[in-house]
Amino acid sequence: MPILAMDTATMVSGVAVADNKKLLAEIIVENKLTHSETLLPNVEKVMAMAGVTRGDLEAVAVSIGPGSFTGLRIGLAAAKAIAYGLNIPLVGIPTMEGMAWHYPMPGITVAGFVDAQKGNVYTAHYKWNGIAFDETRKIEVVSLEQAINLCGEINTPVVAVGDMAEKKLTKMDDLPDNLIIPPQHMLMPRAANIAMAGLKKLADGVKESVMDMEPIYIRKSEAEVLWEKRHNKPEQVENK
Repeated sequence: MPILAMDTATMVSGVAVADNKKLLAEIIVENKLTHSETLLPNVEKVMAMAGVTRGDLEAVAVSIGPGSFTGLRIGLAAAKAIAYGLNIPLVGIPTMEGMAWHYPMPGITVAGFVDAQKGNVYTAHYKWNGIAFDETRKIEVVSLEQAINLCGEINTPVVAVGDMAEKKLTKMDDLPDNLIIPPQHMLMPRAANIAMAGLKKLADGVKESVMDMEPIYIRKSEAEVLWEKRHNKPEQVENK
């Protein structure tokens, strides 16, 4: 089952092709180019590298957030268009669940630290159950300090993932003893992880509606907040 996977939730743009046996090809880019400039050209490149044609694809998996509002919209729009055009299944993978697939091993907790702006982070906790990840703490927006303290309350080693782990945690000395900060290449998104998580969900019979699937935003965009302030509407947190 060749699956095309995409991750555009952060500054990292990733595309991959995999099947039930192995990762066939992957491209990861982090530069000043936008997702709109790199995503579709890299989809064509990665499929050529994998020796897979459009007709060979049997599913599409995409990171659905939380993360960059613009990046999520670009990735989801592309994934929907490809799935709809080829009439193949579509599955969405939460951004931090995808990152957790760096560490499919028992006895640890994987904690997300994804930039939510204004000193806050998106966080969620995951544990490997032998075949997939269980979400042990639901996705939420908290302060960076709160997210760190939550990790200190866990009685297992905790591995941090996400862009804020690289930007902030690597520069801090007073972290909980059980909190592990991995090297940069092991804490940022990978489309290969989205592919593996997507293959598992497809095997479980999970399929999303091309028409109805939406990104997980959690909070409102800065543009929405500014618009509501100008129109005297209170800021609210949106959970999806």
